[in-house]
Amino acid sequence: MYFIYSLLYIVALICILPFEYYKRPMEIRRRWFREKCGFFDLSFILHPSPLIWVHAVSVGEVMAALPLLNRLKTAYPAQRIILSTITDTGQKVAREKSPSGTGIVYLPFDISFILRPVINKIKPQLLIIIETELWPNMLRIFKGNGIPVVLLNGRISEKSFHGYKKISFFMREVLSSVDSFGMQNEEYAQRLRSLEVDSGKIYIVGSFKFDVKPSTQIPGWASFISGPVIVAGSTHEGEEELMASVYADLKRDFPSLNLIIAPRHPERFGRVESMLRSKGKEFLKRSELPEGQKAEAIRGTIILLDSVGELSAVYGISTIAIIGKSFRGYGGQNPLEPAYWGAPIVCGPHMENFPVIQDFYNGGAAIHVSEEGLPSMLRELLLSPEKARDIGIKAQKMYQENSGAVEKAMKIIGQYISPKNADIARKII
Repeated sequence: MYFIYSLLYIVALICILPFEYYKRPMEIRRRWFREKCGFFDLSFILHPSPLIWVHAVSVGEVMAALPLLNRLKTAYPAQRIILSTITDTGQKVAREKSPSGTGIVYLPFDISFILRPVINKIKPQLLIIIETELWPNMLRIFKGNGIPVVLLNGRISEKSFHGYKKISFFMREVLSSVDSFGMQNEEYAQRLRSLEVDSGKIYIVGSFKFDVKPSTQIPGWASFISGPVIVAGSTHEGEEELMASVYADLKRDFPSLNLIIAPRHPERFGRVESMLRSKGKEFLKRSELPEGQKAEAIRGTIILLDSVGELSAVYGISTIAIIGKSFRGYGGQNPLEPAYWGAPIVCGPHMENFPVIQDFYNGGAAIHVSEEGLPSMLRELLLSPEKARDIGIKAQKMYQENSGAVEKAMKIIGQYISPKNADIARKII
């Protein structure tokens, strides 16, 4: 089965490689290709100290990994750390926010003759995968070399689970290459068990995202916004148009109201801008706002957040936070960043990828509404600041009460960095 997978992977790669290469800016194109082919900086290869390899696919996973990276640096100062990503945006955030000394690379192609020399040269002591980024050949080579693999902050969405079930004969072998799974909750853990993963490998550690401390530095331009602010974060196709329409309706009653739209994927910035122009909407682009913009220039308008890495801090000025990817059947986005700030959270009906939100609903720490009910709910919150404030306080409290996942994960890691009885971690967790 690995042969068939590898053959299909190589055929697909040949088809998409020119597009993947030329879509990238000139300044990163060569480095991307070099590292995808397994040619890392020599300092990673020649350095004599032991190494931990952490893999996080994109921005969300990198942000989730940051508290773990900081904790690893503190606990194991002699260890080098390499952080690999798949996406360019993940690379950008990793380079800006990772602890000093962390090596940032693109994950090589999942081809044995590329991966095996890399792994043999840098000799990692441990591979840590954030969430559920499973590359069969990579895992197989690590297992063959006797290098432990730990999956942390693990989650398996319902869609992925059904996909894995269809190829369970293959996934059982892939998953057997992982030594320990630190899952976010019991639901995800049960999905692993249904895929016949040994229960002795599975731990419930919670979500790292409760341990992520967003930047407390509000961007300079944001501090000049006057009036209430609705932040629509990590929006997807169709949602920006919905938010702009709802905003136009609300603005008749709240003329100083501002709307910040933050598309999830940077490659959509241009399309969202074109949509706003075609609808005749007046708006400002974050990329064109000088830090000293006058307050009166940012009042009662739409702001397109066409930047990477600022959303978590921008939630700090939100009067109401709307969770993107939840109104058009996409499964939701992370609600924890606005919860950190104590912002009242409003979600659409589709938050399937974040089951933790149910605890927020049950505790009065978030509200879920239909697309049709969104305008009236926002109007109610704007007219009842006490109610909005109460929801935000409850969200912040829930965030604080659920932290600690990183420390639990460190107990799992400890049995591989400092080999001890494998039961130690389970006794503590």
